[in-house]
Amino acid sequence: MSGYTDLAAFGRDPWWLILVKAVAVFAFLVLTVLVAIYAERRVLARMQMRIGPNRLGPQGILQSLADGVKLALKEGIVPSGVDRPVYLLAPVIATVPAFMAFAVIPFGPVVSVFGQQTPLQLTDLPVAVLYILAVTSIGVYGIVLAGWSSGSTYPLLGGLRSTAQVISYEIAMGLSFAAVFLLSGTMSTSGIVSGQIGTWYVFLLLPSFLIYVTAMVGETNRAPFDLPEAEGELVGGFHTEYSSLRFAMFMLAEYVNMTTVSALATTLFLGGWHAPWPLNMWDGADSGWWPVLWFVAKVWTFLFLFVWLRATLPRLRYDQFMNLGWKILIPAALVWVVVVAVIRALGNEGYAAGPGTLAAVGVGCVLVFLVVARWRPGQRGDEADRAAPEVHEPFDPTAGGFPVPPMPGPVPAQRTPGEG
Repeated sequence: MSGYTDLAAFGRDPWWLILVKAVAVFAFLVLTVLVAIYAERRVLARMQMRIGPNRLGPQGILQSLADGVKLALKEGIVPSGVDRPVYLLAPVIATVPAFMAFAVIPFGPVVSVFGQQTPLQLTDLPVAVLYILAVTSIGVYGIVLAGWSSGSTYPLLGGLRSTAQVISYEIAMGLSFAAVFLLSGTMSTSGIVSGQIGTWYVFLLLPSFLIYVTAMVGETNRAPFDLPEAEGELVGGFHTEYSSLRFAMFMLAEYVNMTTVSALATTLFLGGWHAPWPLNMWDGADSGWWPVLWFVAKVWTFLFLFVWLRATLPRLRYDQFMNLGWKILIPAALVWVVVVAVIRALGNEGYAAGPGTLAAVGVGCVLVFLVVARWRPGQRGDEADRAAPEVHEPFDPTAGGFPVPPMPGPVPAQRTPGEG
């Protein structure tokens, strides 16, 4: 189960090849964002029995480009009550780390680029996954500072929600990574991909995969976890006071982050750039430039999942969102990390605890987690309790559960029928 940790192929590229790789990664992310915005609008329209964008270009394929031009030409309004330096810097802080995180994502194996042998990856580190966690965490500061510097109540509430959201779900995400580190024996992204030759970690670490998929939706502020920008509650959330290109930078950061977490899920759990079955039975499937196609297809599978969730699930209430993170995901991730560590230790001692055992235990843990998550004490009473007549007590909106504050001022008298 040990991963491949040789990083000798990195750090040898000439400066011009490094520049070509950096530009290629940037272009890939920008084009993915343009296509993702158009695809999301079309898929949502299809799922909701609408038409979607169909005016600009064939089937509306130029709609994303037109939206970008429109945002670029709009007037940038800066409200008078903002903290101007922080207000202007916040979109940059949110956008730049989103691009930086992709530096250690492997697109494919070693190939020839203008006669130079180089891996299809900008760089790699012994702690590459921790680098991604650190860089993406910096991007959250852009959201928090945008909400705080706007000088308005709704953006501030959106920024605070984003802070609580990241604290809650990044813990579960990190614990799901820990199981991958235990199994692969490395934190290098290329090493983790090499460790999945033959069997992907999604089959061996199914609980970690499900926890990560849930946490990545929460980390990117996407529906049903889009509470920092809930239109029905916070107008627009943390970016309410932004317009023009600064607003576009926040949208760019959101979609680039979606691509980054999708690529990370592909790298950690779906074999990275390795071909799926049955294509992997072809000898040349994992050589040359073909792996780039498999990698992009897997990334788009997760991007479609983001759109599907947005079209299907309603936004969670905030207390439900926190309960999911702290009472379900984090305990489940902790238990699963202990299970993986025990099975790995037994395997090292020579006991029969191989990949098959780990996969079977993982499926069993998922079933147990689902049963525990759905069970509620006192949910079903006995026959006598169910047969008893219901007693309707006066409703107290502030008594327990999700607080509903009372209206200010005296309660108006109720009018009786027949009064003028």
